[in-house]
Formats: sequence, structure tokens, C-alpha cells
Amino acid sequence: MRARTNDPYWNHNVHYHPAVLAAVPAGCGTALDVGCGDGLLARKLSTRAGSVTGVDRSPEMIRLARRDTPPNVTFLRVDYLDDASLPEGGYDFVSAVAVVHHTTFEEAVGRLVRLTAPGGRLMIVGLAYNRTSLDWVISGCGVPASRLHALLRGGKRGPAGMPIEDSTMHWGEVRKAARQLLPGCRFRRRLLWRYTLIWDKPDKS
Repeated sequence: MRARTNDPYWNHNVHYHPAVLAAVPAGCGTALDVGCGDGLLARKLSTRAGSVTGVDRSPEMIRLARRDTPPNVTFLRVDYLDDASLPEGGYDFVSAVAVVHHTTFEEAVGRLVRLTAPGGRLMIVGLAYNRTSLDWVISGCGVPASRLHALLRGGKRGPAGMPIEDSTMHWGEVRKAARQLLPGCRFRRRLLWRYTLIWDKPDKS
């Protein structure tokens, strides 16, 4: 029996969309979804923020995203790392799901921090690889949960052509780097081979 969901597909990234939505600050004016893919999360964010910008450097992903664009959402084909069209400090909420491991952690986080407005919030859902015995044990616990969710949701799927890349950092390295670059961040390792990282940028005032 398939579980009830409004999502057109399910995978480990989509599984953590509710966590992203729960992190959106009340009264959020502007939101940015980095690496938006086919726009699924950006469309969800449109119900929590005044305006949403979804960006991806894949032309195919942006083409798919623009098939269904709510009035308060804009999809742009840009590279968030160096595109000047994205205003630094311009977004009350910035989300990046399965994005930061596509470049160095320091470069990705540094740019995401600059895009986040003073007093705004950054939410990262990321990947890491196993190094210790405990890492492998924790990851093993995710196997039955993943299979059950996939069974209930019609399998593990995603939009065709979505760029995929493995992380070059293990869990301990990511945790350490996050705490160094984002003092006070809330880092949590999740069951389905993901971590969530929430950081509130200090207000200049």
C-alpha cells in the first residue's frame, strides 16, 4: 500500500524536505533554494516565504522546474558560487539540499553564508561517507528504513538527469568543519545517510 503524499516521487533528499520547511523563519520575506533541481522544494517553499528563487546550473533541471512555476517563484540557471545576479545578503532563508559536496565545503558554505541576510537562516542537507565502525553501524540502521519508505512510496526515484556526486568528506570532518565555519550551528546526523545543518546568521544590529 502506497503512503499518502503529494510528492511526485520520493528519495532520500525529498525525505528531508519537511525538515527544511520546518526551519523557515516565521514571516520569511525572501528564500533561495540552491541546486533546486526540478523545483520541487522551491515550490514547497513558496507557501512559507513571500518570494522564492530557485537556482541550478543544469539547463535541463531549470527547464523541468519552469514547467510549473508559482507566481512568487523564479527559477534561474546560474552557478550560485560566482554569479553576480544573486545579491549577497539578499535572502532571509537559504536552503541547499545535496549541494555543498559538489565543491569544497569551505567554498560552498562561505558563499551560502554571504547570500544569507543578516538575521537570516541557512539550512543545509548534506552527505558524507563512512570512516569509522560506528559510521557503518549507523548507516546500516538506515537500510531497513530506506527500503520501507521506498516500498510505501512507490520506489526511490528522482528527475532524470539530476547531477549526482559522492562526498569527499566523512561525517567527522563535516561536523568539525561546520562548527568551525558556522559557530553555534545545529548539526544533526540523520538516519537516511544525510545530515542537517541549521545556522542563524548574526544580525548586524
